[in-house]
Amino acid sequence: MKQHEAVIEVMEENGGFATLGYLYQNVLKLRGCEWKTKTPFASMRRIVQDDRFFFKIRPGLWALNSWRERLPAEMKPGKKRTAEQDVFTHSYYQGLVVQIGNLKRLETFVPAQDKNRVFLGDQRLGDLASLSVIHAFSYPDIVRRAGTIDVVWFNERRMPCSVFEVEHSTNIRDSLVKFVELQDFRSELFIVADQVRRRQFRDTLELSAFRAIRQYVGFMSYDYVCDLHASVSKLAALEGKLHAMG
Repeated sequence: MKQHEAVIEVMEENGGFATLGYLYQNVLKLRGCEWKTKTPFASMRRIVQDDRFFFKIRPGLWALNSWRERLPAEMKPGKKRTAEQDVFTHSYYQGLVVQIGNLKRLETFVPAQDKNRVFLGDQRLGDLASLSVIHAFSYPDIVRRAGTIDVVWFNERRMPCSVFEVEHSTNIRDSLVKFVELQDFRSELFIVADQVRRRQFRDTLELSAFRAIRQYVGFMSYDYVCDLHASVSKLAALEGKLHAMG
């Protein structure tokens, strides 16, 4: 089996599409394909850019040309932006952040109103998150408001170590208001959005209402999230290989 055929097989088994991170974790498990290279992950990244077989759906998400017409409508690239595509894009990046937290061996939480939203294929966000109920880490009103944040990572002490709001088409200010409630905790606060919204993020954060949290809030672009997901997935794949050898 050739290397590109191994990538194709993994994608077909996954419904005709896959994130780069998913490929990193699963392609090397296939038998019958030898990766005679010290950089198999770089090879996979190169392979999915071969437009004879693959096309790009979103940053970090690739699909097979042969499955193009069988993909869910919201996954198909189109010139006209739709509400369904906006929902899919938001859930996609929300799901990537959840998976990154899981791979980092942190506990992950998504709010109740998002649990039934589809991540990819038939995967739902509620199934990806490791927690079904948010930890009661503080006073009930603070916990209740934190429970509306898109993604929360909890450390081993059940404290919110990092929180994320995905801003695809909504108001960044509303997300920062949620973050204000966590100003007394050592939580990393992140806005996840398209790179074109970085200036809007900076301008909004400069408002006096957000002075207390200004130094604790960071911006993650979609591309950065995808690269982080791929990097953490690669590390998990290497750790799994090392464990198997041991």
